[in-house]
Amino acid sequence: MKDIETIDTLDQLNIDLQGDVSSPLGFIAGGLHAGLRRTRKDFGWIYSTTEANAAGVYTLNRFKAAPLIVTEACIKNNQVLQAIVVNSANANACTGEKGLQDAKDTQAWVAKQLNITQQHVGIASTGVIGSFLPMDKIQHGTEHVMEEQYNHGEYFNQAILTTDTATKHLSVQVEIEGKTVTIGGTAKGSGMIHPNMATMLGFITTDANIESDTLDGCLRESVDESFNMITVDGDTSTNDMVLCMANGQANHTTLDASHPEWHKFEHAFNFVSQYLAKSIAKDGEGATKLVTAKVKGAITTEEARKIAKSIVSSSLVKTAIHGEDANFGRIVAAMGYASDSIVPSETFVTLAKISVVDEGMSVAFDEADLKAKLQEDNIVIEATVGQGNGEAAAYGCDLSYDYVSINASYRT
Repeated sequence: MKDIETIDTLDQLNIDLQGDVSSPLGFIAGGLHAGLRRTRKDFGWIYSTTEANAAGVYTLNRFKAAPLIVTEACIKNNQVLQAIVVNSANANACTGEKGLQDAKDTQAWVAKQLNITQQHVGIASTGVIGSFLPMDKIQHGTEHVMEEQYNHGEYFNQAILTTDTATKHLSVQVEIEGKTVTIGGTAKGSGMIHPNMATMLGFITTDANIESDTLDGCLRESVDESFNMITVDGDTSTNDMVLCMANGQANHTTLDASHPEWHKFEHAFNFVSQYLAKSIAKDGEGATKLVTAKVKGAITTEEARKIAKSIVSSSLVKTAIHGEDANFGRIVAAMGYASDSIVPSETFVTLAKISVVDEGMSVAFDEADLKAKLQEDNIVIEATVGQGNGEAAAYGCDLSYDYVSINASYRT
């Protein structure tokens, strides 16, 4: 997905678009077909050869799935993980006490297989809501965790997918204290995507030496500007989660905000988060275009975020982009109901780099020229809404006929 990599980078940042969660030192990932799907891989794992400090962020949906409840409790109590296992095809959501026990049983089986503490195993699931896990197949999967024939990062990348059309992963490297620090990431998500977590799973690993509390703060700040700024269809799922593990095997002194090279790590971490988030937005169910809304001039960053999210969330904006229709009125409308702090007379909008609104008034433009630009895969909407210092970017996609087709038959 090179075409969506548009984030400014430091010269020291080495990007590997073939990398993933298995790229940092001491991490192994793999996956196999356990039988939850007909033929595709459906069970995956990440393993650190040493205990790793951990952090996580979770869905705001009140119907939080069983694996999230179990994993969140483990990280809160221990701040350490050594393995994460993931199944696709079945969300283990709305499954009550049995669902919780099934998640804990999966934990126990994996812990025994790897000879590690049960509370150091994170659990994640994605797929259809409301069905119990076929535990015989889950147990079969756990019995083969870490077998050499299945240990391949790409197998993990494939095993976690649902309606995704492509795997989503990368790794970056940055020099800290003269030592190479690697951050790897893998994510899935295509539908049920909306800010504040969606039916998406994100996994980030690093061999950096960083304490759990610092890692937690870094993850939350990064998620606010990446995974929480994407939308496909306005639905927030029961299973959304981003987990991060840091095993310290790069062997430098402990990183925190007071470290002279902290900014390099933070930048690299944010790059991974934003790349994965944009990959999810671009791969929205039935999507043909990535839509980016950049807002500046808002009275606060939070207001800018609300406006940017409103633009990419609007069904009317999304359908206009899909139809390559230069209907900028839909953009202005989406901005106007998002925030009452917008100053219309100080509002400027460009669509695909062509000015369409100047000081709140429409601008004459070449319709054919703009339509041609809207045929591109990546569409950028830029808006100035006043003279404030708040700015933000949000990421979404167009809304196509295929989205309806995919979701009308999701369970079949």
